[in-house]
Formats: sequence, structure tokens, C-alpha cells
Amino acid sequence: MRFWWVVISVINCLSGSDSKTSEQAGDMTFSAVSRLANLRRHLDLTQIDNKVAQVSVVGGSVKVKVASEVSQALSLGRAVVALESTIISHGMPYPQNLETAIEVERIVRENGAVPATIAILDGTPCVGLSLEELKRLATLGTSAQKTARRDIANVVARGENGATTVSATMFFASMVNIPIFVTGGIGGVHRHGEHTMDVSSDLVELGKTPVAVVCAGVKSILDIPRTLEYLETLGVCTAAYKTNEFPAFFTESSGCKVSCRVDSPEDCARIIEASFTLNLGTGILIAVPIPQEHSTSGHIIESAIHKAIEEARENNITGSAETPFLLARVNDLTGGASLAANIALVKNNALVGAQVAVALAQIRKTCES
Repeated sequence: MRFWWVVISVINCLSGSDSKTSEQAGDMTFSAVSRLANLRRHLDLTQIDNKVAQVSVVGGSVKVKVASEVSQALSLGRAVVALESTIISHGMPYPQNLETAIEVERIVRENGAVPATIAILDGTPCVGLSLEELKRLATLGTSAQKTARRDIANVVARGENGATTVSATMFFASMVNIPIFVTGGIGGVHRHGEHTMDVSSDLVELGKTPVAVVCAGVKSILDIPRTLEYLETLGVCTAAYKTNEFPAFFTESSGCKVSCRVDSPEDCARIIEASFTLNLGTGILIAVPIPQEHSTSGHIIESAIHKAIEEARENNITGSAETPFLLARVNDLTGGASLAANIALVKNNALVGAQVAVALAQIRKTCES
């Protein structure tokens, strides 16, 4: 009965009176469409446990574990922020990885959102990890498989442990209707990618999965201009936070302009809601520059990157092993400065991401009232 009442209300809003101006009618039309979209999301969310607890596969079923805190927040329309787990197992050494993971979740909570770190443990995809599960993942380190979208089925079928990358985390976040995902930086087109065709699946995922990704841009070990061109081809809205330039992960600027600038969490939330309401079917990239006080000297980082790339080629390190090698080597060459910068930018992204999630939840609550 409630559904039909809302539909009738929407029809009445759309019909309006002859005295209304076209501008007012347009606003009401958008509001009506927005209410329907939010209603659909609400109805979907009430069925989350059923939808993800039993996913049919040949010969059995796959269970996805959603933490009760996350499930409850989603059902109530509260702000939830997805977090990846590769940064824990492959991005940092122990114990900095565990300390950072705990701190990032704390920052998300303090800013009004519920954190949902995503990983695959013993073949079970988990959305939201307990402290013990975070500790387990941190101590597993690189023995947990780095899991992109292509690896999900294999890791689950074998009952293994997988640390989800951007693409896999986006997939699971979208499955349970988490709209915001925070990470350090995304993958992209690798340097000399025009010859190697080495392009991260993160970009493809952004082109087909409706999740907003808050990050510090593209890792500076990659080809940033070509990455932005590829994102444009995929139709991904790429926005820079409080700047007109796309950030370069360790440094604030890459020298590449963006077509979309956002200056507040509310700006971000409005774009995300418009994209979802229009059913564009793509992700949104919100690039947040590293805080100035933590930005290391660009030429030092760039010099270290070139040396690390040379060493990777000499040792025939390619594919999914290349990025962890390069990041670790750059950290060694810069005396730990890049790791400190990495931790600082992840925390800053968590702060912004939580604020965006809260603003988005408020917009949806207002539309539904």
C-alpha cells in the first residue's frame, strides 16, 4: 500500500496545476523521479540479506557475509563507506598496515559514517570486518591473494583468502548498495601502456559499476594523462576536490586539468545522486589532493619512480606484481617518505569520503520525506 501511495503522490506532483511555471514543473519532475529512485533503493535494501546470503552457482551456493553494523546502517539509510583490503595486505608493511586500517575506520566513524572494509576470508566475501579479521588480514600480508574482479570466482571457489583491489571492492560494494568507496589511489594506464596494453581493471570497473570512488588520484607510477583519456572514453565523471587539477597521489598536482571541480561534500553528493537517479551505470571518481603539509617533493618522487621502473624491467616484474614492487621500491629510495605520504593521504580520503557519504544520506533522506 505504501508503494502505491508514493506512486499516486508522484503522479499528482507531475500533473501539477496550469498556473505553475515550467521551471517549477521541472523541479517537481526531478524531485518525483528522485523519490521513485530512492524508494527503489529502499525496497532493495530491505532485501539485502536475502539477495547476498544465497547466490546460486553450479553445484551449490556462495555466501556473502555482511557485518550486522553495516547491514543495519544500510537498511536505515545511514551513511556507509566501503574500504578496500589490498592496501592492508599488499600496500604497507606490518604493523603500519593494521594501525592504518584501524585509524581509517576510526576516522570514518568519527565523521558520522559506518566503515565497511571488504575482503574474502576462507572463500567467503565479507563486507565489514571485525578487529580480529583486520588483524588476520594484516598478518597474512602478501600471502593473501591480491584479488581483482577477475580473481573473485577463483578465490571463492578454492576457499582462499583474498585482499580486494579497487575493482573487486567496487563490485561487492555495489552488490549491497554501498554508494561510496574510499581508497588511496586507483590503478590506471601504465607507462608505455600504448605498447604493453597494461591497463588496470580499476578503470573498466569505474566504467560499469555505479560506485563513487574517493581517492588521491592515480598513482604517480602510472601514465596520468592517458589514464584520464581512458576514463573519458568510458564516460566516467572525474572530479577534483577543491582544485582544477587532477592530483598525482604523492603530490597535489599532475599538471592535468579536469572538467569537473567540487568544493564541498554536498557538491560531491549532488553529483553522485544525480548520476544514480539518471541510471548512468558508471562510477564517479572524486580525486582529493594529499594535504599540503604531507606532500613530498615531486622531483624526488619522480626520480625514484623512474629508477624503480627500470629495476622492474630488469627483473621482468610485470602485471599485478608490478605496482606493489614499485611502491615498495619508491619507499626505499625516498627513505620512507612515500609511505608516510601514503598513510596521510588515505586518512584524508577517509575524512572526505565519510563527509560525502553523510551528505548523500541526508539528500536521500530529504528526498524521501
